[in-house]
Amino acid sequence: MAGVLDTVNQRTQLVGENRLELLLFRLNGKHLYGINVFKVKEILQCPKLTTMPHSSPVVRGVAHIRGGTIPILDLGLATGSSPLENIDQCFVIITEYNRRIQGFLVRGVERIVNMNWSDIQPPPKGLSNDNYLTAVCQVEKEMVEILDVEQILSEVAPTRQDISDGIVNEGVQENAKKHHILIVDDSSVARKQIKRCMEQVGFSTTVLCDGREALNFLEAMVAEGKDVTEEFSMVISDIEMPEMDGYTLTTAIRNDSRLQDLFILLHTSLSGVFNESMVKKVGADGFLAKFQPDELARLAIETVQVQSE
Repeated sequence: MAGVLDTVNQRTQLVGENRLELLLFRLNGKHLYGINVFKVKEILQCPKLTTMPHSSPVVRGVAHIRGGTIPILDLGLATGSSPLENIDQCFVIITEYNRRIQGFLVRGVERIVNMNWSDIQPPPKGLSNDNYLTAVCQVEKEMVEILDVEQILSEVAPTRQDISDGIVNEGVQENAKKHHILIVDDSSVARKQIKRCMEQVGFSTTVLCDGREALNFLEAMVAEGKDVTEEFSMVISDIEMPEMDGYTLTTAIRNDSRLQDLFILLHTSLSGVFNESMVKKVGADGFLAKFQPDELARLAIETVQVQSE
């Protein structure tokens, strides 16, 4: 265990190589779960928790860690299973998602594995907790279920979904109607959030689930003789996706003369550990941490206004 704990802060980011590192852990039972190491700030033996009245049952309490107060979510409860028992013997994975810091209570942390995104697959239909999975993979012949943390957090602590008054007016909506946006994200919650936000502005949208699907879709369009820059004013892509991540998708688009002029916004929950230089290296036009509907709307509005001039 000490080796895993000591390793988390020493990992070299593998962005741009279509690779990731997964932190593997268990809840109740034998199932093996994983989350991207990029999201992990620290792993601790579960500290003393203070119960918060009127909070979600998933929040087992708050912990005072390094001068901050952090909610601790029971991932067993969050995924529809039984609560973890003897929590003083459990571990807490401190993570940062969508500009929030929280701890995930787990039974045990195992190890970190280096994976290729091409080996990460969408979850097969029929799994008992597939609503909480964003992908699966095989590690030494054992299936690893990769949790859709955005789905979990949206249920435990919902965020505002609608754009604030004053950002969208009739002129903005009239201009937006002329533009079509391609949304690429493996999280069903994120896809719905982005689609809702863009359609509130007035944009039409096409939604796809991962980088491989998006690249195949765009390549099929140009094979039919279509100009993708006429079809889409912007691609809004997640970074973490099975089969092909957002960095690799961006690189592939920039390396294809038929696609390279597409405007690409990387929109990701990798806020705290995001490597700004990678956006420039792969040639993305911008980066925005999830999920702030006002910021996303303003950026999209500004982008198409420039394109219309």
